[in-house]
Amino acid sequence: MMAWALLALPCLAAVLTLGIARRGALAAFVAVVGSVATLALAVVALAGAPDGARGAPFAEDLGTGPATTLGGIEMPLQLSLSATSAFLALVVVLVTTLVQTYSAWYLADDDRRGVFHATIALFAAAMLLVVLSADLVLTVVGWEVMGWCSYLLIGHWSRREAPRRAGHAAFIVTRIADIGLLLGTAVLIAGAGTTARGEVIAHWTSAVAEPATRSVAVLLIVIGVLGKSAQLPFHFWLPDAMEGPTPASALIHAATMVAAGTVVLAQLLPLLLRADPARALLGVSVAATMLLAALCALVEPDLKRLLAWSTISQVGVMLAPLAAAGSGPASGAALGHLYGHAIFKALLFLTVGWLAVTRGSTAASALVGSGRSHPVALVAWGAG
Repeated sequence: MMAWALLALPCLAAVLTLGIARRGALAAFVAVVGSVATLALAVVALAGAPDGARGAPFAEDLGTGPATTLGGIEMPLQLSLSATSAFLALVVVLVTTLVQTYSAWYLADDDRRGVFHATIALFAAAMLLVVLSADLVLTVVGWEVMGWCSYLLIGHWSRREAPRRAGHAAFIVTRIADIGLLLGTAVLIAGAGTTARGEVIAHWTSAVAEPATRSVAVLLIVIGVLGKSAQLPFHFWLPDAMEGPTPASALIHAATMVAAGTVVLAQLLPLLLRADPARALLGVSVAATMLLAALCALVEPDLKRLLAWSTISQVGVMLAPLAAAGSGPASGAALGHLYGHAIFKALLFLTVGWLAVTRGSTAASALVGSGRSHPVALVAWGAG
């Protein structure tokens, strides 16, 4: 029940915040309180979370949820909580709490700040659904809700053309890539006759599984992951997403959206290990992306876009252990980098937003010397 409570709190905060969205200050207060309450619950959940079995760190066997059957397919609709998923949830909620608090200051004069806070809360709930899900249908639901929320956050300043265009680009590119994830998931579910992730993995790793079908299904899922993770050839939407408010950038880049693919592939790692074409595609894409994005960052004059290119490269670093996985703690290596990246990238984005408010620009040339006037920001930037 703890997993369901972790999901319910941000959903409730999103509904309440949206209901009072026109009362901006009150909506911001409710959103921040909801995030703090979820953070406290995440700490409690981590303290009591059991370790997953070896090779199954997400503890699918401990899932709870309302079971149903649809079209001959069993749908347990379960959430599970393990030490791994609880720590992931804690990282997501920590970054969300910081972003909500920062947004209360950053968007203090925005007449649509209440809607923004509500969207952040829903975005966090969607990422938590992906993290805590033990059911492929719930994973897809969380995945798609994140895509919708990213469109709303990137295009928040929709009265200007550039944010509208950036929001549309992010939505269209990730939706096209998601066709692969939806088709691949459908193949896995149809073959196993259930949506429970543990049973799907057991079926497709057994002797009765058709290797070619398994490889095609996982290959399609990898295509969906590449789109959401802004890896080649889907990388171009993420730098343009910098047209959105800085808190939205911090959330999308740090602990949600682009990191979701790493979580999904870590959850499906036993299948990925048996799908060489999928790992080959993933490996080639992330290797090229890491290099290209790092080179683009070196010549980018705008610090916010520089951080976007950094994120694209860093997500490649996250996915690389899964692409190269053969033996050893591949999921631990990928998720370990996810944890570190979430903290330092959120810190860097929020600091750049702070300094940009004082200088009126995110261009590196405009921000030269700003740290002398704001030593706390300078320390935060150095730490990040």
